[in-house]
Amino acid sequence: ASAVMASWSVCVPRVAVLSLLHVAPRAASVWLPDLRAFGGVDQAFARRYRLTRTDEFSSVFGFRRAIRGKLLMLHYQPRPPEGLNEARLGLVVGKKLLKRAVDRNRVKRIIREQFRRERRKLPACDLIVRLAVKAAPLDGKLVAGDFLALLEKLRRTCAKKDER
Repeated sequence: ASAVMASWSVCVPRVAVLSLLHVAPRAASVWLPDLRAFGGVDQAFARRYRLTRTDEFSSVFGFRRAIRGKLLMLHYQPRPPEGLNEARLGLVVGKKLLKRAVDRNRVKRIIREQFRRERRKLPACDLIVRLAVKAAPLDGKLVAGDFLALLEKLRRTCAKKDER
C-alpha cells in the first residue's frame, strides 16, 4: 500500500493535490432574497426583537408585572416612548420543569414562531415568557394557544392603560 501511495504522490503534482482540498466551497455565503424588496413582509426573528442581555431580563422581572396562563407566565415591561416601538421577546424554560432538551427547545420554538407571527400587532413591550407548570404530555397546540391567549390579555391590559 505504501508503494502505491509513493507512486501516486510522485505522479500527481503538489499543486493538483492542494487544489483538490479546496474543491468544496463553504456554505456560509448563501444568498437569501430580501422579501421587503418584493413587497413581502420581513418576519424573521431578528436580534432586535430579542432580549439578549442579563440586565434586560432583570429589568423586566424587576418591573413585577405578569400575566399567568394555564402553562405559561408572561412577564412584561412597557418600553419607553422615546425608544424603539417594537415588542421584544425573552424565553425562560428551565430544566426543573422539562428535563429533556428536546422538549425545552420545542417549547421555545413554538413560542418564537407565534411571537414572530403576532409581533406587529403587539404593543411596545419587553416580554419574557416562562414555563409556569410542568406539562406532562407536551402538546404544541396547547402551548401555542396558551401563549396567544396571554398576548391577547396583554393587548387588553395595555389598551386599558392607554385609555386612562
